[in-house]
Amino acid sequence: MPPAPPPPPFPVPLERLREDAATGAVTDVIVALPDLQGRVQGSRLNPRDFTDRVLSQGFGACLYLLATDVEMESRPGYATDPWGGGLGDFSIVPDPGTLRYLPWDPGTALVLGDARDAEGRPVPVAPRQVLRAQLDRLAERGWHALAGTELEFLVFRDSYQEAFEADYRNLTTATRFNSDYALPEVTEIDPLMRRIRTAMERTGMTVESARGECHPGQYEIVFRYGDALRACDNHVVYKAGARALAAQAGAALTFMAKFDGGEGNSCHVHLSLRDGTGSPVFADDGSGRYGMSEHMEHFVAGQLACMRDFALLSAPNVNSFKRLSPQGYAPNTVSWGLDNRTCPVRVVGSGESARIEFRVPGGDANPYMAVAGIVAAGLYGIDHALPLPDPTPGDASAADLPRLPASLEEAVVAWESSEVALSCFGPDVVRHYAAAGRAELAAFSASVTDFELRRHFERG
Repeated sequence: MPPAPPPPPFPVPLERLREDAATGAVTDVIVALPDLQGRVQGSRLNPRDFTDRVLSQGFGACLYLLATDVEMESRPGYATDPWGGGLGDFSIVPDPGTLRYLPWDPGTALVLGDARDAEGRPVPVAPRQVLRAQLDRLAERGWHALAGTELEFLVFRDSYQEAFEADYRNLTTATRFNSDYALPEVTEIDPLMRRIRTAMERTGMTVESARGECHPGQYEIVFRYGDALRACDNHVVYKAGARALAAQAGAALTFMAKFDGGEGNSCHVHLSLRDGTGSPVFADDGSGRYGMSEHMEHFVAGQLACMRDFALLSAPNVNSFKRLSPQGYAPNTVSWGLDNRTCPVRVVGSGESARIEFRVPGGDANPYMAVAGIVAAGLYGIDHALPLPDPTPGDASAADLPRLPASLEEAVVAWESSEVALSCFGPDVVRHYAAAGRAELAAFSASVTDFELRRHFERG
């Protein structure tokens, strides 16, 4: 078998795109942006039209893309109101640094962009812009963030169509047992996992590790950390591509935080800071305790101070809180620890690798919002020189500690009443994402669940 051709460079140079479009190797360019759920939404364009016009002028898309729930329904209350704006357009302005070819969609390139209004100003509630605003606050101090996301998902032998027709019940997981770190047990899904890993490498990502996880059919692929914005861009492309590759294999996978009573899907976020010279801000410089710099101490203290108020940014759905339960393998207290996975903030590494692992987000989290929350909380801790309590030893869930919000409703209330959220993100972002949370709550309240039917159909 001849060796596979080398992957294209990432980002793909515009001249390379023009050459490949001229030969017919590229026939479509998808111009897209991440929506409130972190999904990639956009349109397919002719490559020449993209390079000649859209690259400099942007491409129009309906304002409602940034004010809908997962069903693409737009309810009242959003700060950026699509109905009040006459369902007009905003522009997606491409970011050439995200241009890549899609191995699962031959002949297609994808570029992510930023939302701009009619005057060319950034739309502040767009997830990519929410994160940019927090990264700009870091840049004012001469710092930048490096991040990596560890995303888990469940794989099923059923196709998406079969799962839909079965109402997502009685599906067959691709493996049968807890396969955490196991090798033989995941052999059956290795071909699909290999296709996913290889495809992501060809889009410019670097796979660091891959393994089975606790729930039957569960898998985790970890990519090398990097610039925080690019890490989030890679995250949303990876989710879209993994779903497409599973569909092509006649399988299905889900990133939802809690599929059933078993282990949920996590999205642990590793984050560190660097200064203008590339030196680690968190490295032990003798100013702090526990092998941390004083800046890192305050950064971690900020996570604790803001964790309840910012929970909505990491747990945006009703289902998110099914995972954050005392019985789950996920944190439910406001705590930090040294290499302690029962805490939502796990401090690991030393020197250049000194970082926090933020363990609140599930697989359903929008990465831009989760990372924005981590950065904002850390800066709040640094700006106010918040003291760091002693680390929590042992099982944090069994300790007498403050708890994370127990429901989406509690998280929405904490978020929209938070003075810290208002000061860090501004009134429009606070209002917009509170409305997104309330839209999810309204949709859930209007549904009749299996629990209600089983409990009350005969006996109610």
